Amino acid sequence: MTYTDNLWLFLILLAGIIIVPGMDMLFVLANALTGGRRAGLAATSGIMAGGICHTLFGTVAVAALSRLVPALATTMILVGSAYMIWIGIRLLRSSITVGEVETGRAVAPARIFSQGLMTCLLNPKAWLFVLAAYPQFLNPSFGPLWPQALVMGLMTVLVQFAVYGGLALMAARGRDALTSSPALSIWAGRSAGLLLVGVAAFGLVHRLAGL
Repeated sequence: MTYTDNLWLFLILLAGIIIVPGMDMLFVLANALTGGRRAGLAATSGIMAGGICHTLFGTVAVAALSRLVPALATTMILVGSAYMIWIGIRLLRSSITVGEVETGRAVAPARIFSQGLMTCLLNPKAWLFVLAAYPQFLNPSFGPLWPQALVMGLMTVLVQFAVYGGLALMAARGRDALTSSPALSIWAGRSAGLLLVGVAAFGLVHRLAGL
């Protein structure tokens, strides 16, 4: 298999993982619905920054830390699930409407970015993907690992931007329809919170059952 073939296979697998609805996607959707395009893109940017960190971790793990990976994966899955349950509970308890966000009660983009970064870094699906995929696609026979990792990292953030950024823009356009229905925007935010709690709790229980 050539290096080009290797990258195509990685891109297909990457796109499949990112397109599947999960915590990152729900976080972007919740922020775009309650805060508009700016909040949705801030959330997307945080997720993309997390993708860069995943690439760094995957490269280091393949290069030198393979013995530490299982313990690290378990810790991140447990902490990540607990963190996302906390975020989901906050959304469930919230009563944010579109009008309130526009009158100065919106979360600052920098805070949304940092929350997006933490959401991505503590997303069990992302770490499992890194641990499973990077050892297969970072191949010393194709040359030094770091240039390969740079390409894979760039592919990751571009696909994240295309999927999550596109979702944020579409959700933000639909947000205009929510301005005349505060109850609908509250329902949307709480529904996203419920999904976050459900997905994270399922992952946590599944992981604990396997310990």
